[in-house]
Amino acid sequence: MKSLPIVIVTMLLISCANEKQKETKEVVDPSPVVADTVGQIIAITGPGQLDTVKKSIKAIVTKKINDLTITISYHSPGVRNRVIWGGLVPFDQVWVAGAHMATSIEFNKRITINGKKIPAGKYAFFAIPSQKEWTLILNKNWQQHLTDKYDIREDVMRVMVKPDTINYLQERLRYDIIEQKEGLGAIELRWEKLLISVPVG
Repeated sequence: MKSLPIVIVTMLLISCANEKQKETKEVVDPSPVVADTVGQIIAITGPGQLDTVKKSIKAIVTKKINDLTITISYHSPGVRNRVIWGGLVPFDQVWVAGAHMATSIEFNKRITINGKKIPAGKYAFFAIPSQKEWTLILNKNWQQHLTDKYDIREDVMRVMVKPDTINYLQERLRYDIIEQKEGLGAIELRWEKLLISVPVG
């Protein structure tokens, strides 16, 4: 009879351990959606990783470079075995540079892009892809669905850049803000096997 409390305590401990193990399994997310280096939620898939999420995932990336803070909000579509450039994204047409709502870029202070001074504020970021060169656009109307209300008269900047290729498949469209020397930086867009980079300062 004296050993009965020990048996009960042991059974309770085993039961609690099983419950804790069960709780741990329930919070594990098998999807490829993880937190990036700044703690924002973004779909990140690299070589050999399977992405089964069909929808375009909302993502935010933000970075502080000295006293400049840049925040990019966008929806991240996947390649999903589709032809992207010249297919899903037509050449020589204004593209939302993401999916769904217009991709937005916000600066907390005046910046310079390609020698042009851009006032602090929030802008829509559009692109016109072509086979050899892209046109990147900042537009005053950042709150719009795709390019439904795009008006060239509200452009505050257009800059031409040449795309680079990467040696792996970037399954989901991804933006990064890269800090460079002397307080300068760059905004990078990667998708499929292309990289677009524009310096900011």
